[in-house]
Amino acid sequence: MSTQPYHQAIEATRSVLAQVQPEQLNQASPCADWNVGELINHLIDAQRVFAAWVGGHEATTDTDWAAGDFVAAFNDESAAAVTAFEADGVMGQEFDLGFAKMPGAGIMGMACTDTFVHAWDVAKATGQSTDLNPQLATMLLDQSRQSIQDAFRNEEGNPFGLEQPVPEGAVDADQLAAFLGRAV
Repeated sequence: MSTQPYHQAIEATRSVLAQVQPEQLNQASPCADWNVGELINHLIDAQRVFAAWVGGHEATTDTDWAAGDFVAAFNDESAAAVTAFEADGVMGQEFDLGFAKMPGAGIMGMACTDTFVHAWDVAKATGQSTDLNPQLATMLLDQSRQSIQDAFRNEEGNPFGLEQPVPEGAVDADQLAAFLGRAV
């Protein structure tokens, strides 16, 4: 399996992060528990976690990335994650994540969707266009429809809210965000 979709999600995220202004870091985001700065911290921390899952090492995730050059930090951590996914045999190897066993390809799919949809969150919160990579958004929506079960929605500790309505003419990334529980 190719890391190309992950590269595309990273590029979309990098483009969004590059437009975030310091005065926007305390703004609310579509992720109710996080403001924009906290969401940026999650985006960068997540790259470290994905790399650790397939690289077999611990990931510390307590840095306030938003207080510094978060675009450079995202570039560094996402590059490390891509390198981890591109290591020989990783995509086919099974990993025990503690909450599930998944092949590397599945973890990369999770990384791709998480990275892309949180780019959408930051774009939405900061008034940027949410029309992020339509082809990738469509692919991730199709994959999400196949893999996200109702049991993963709207319960304590579950990662997704209930699917939200999509306005007529919504762009592909908005449709993905709505499927994952965001109000568009």
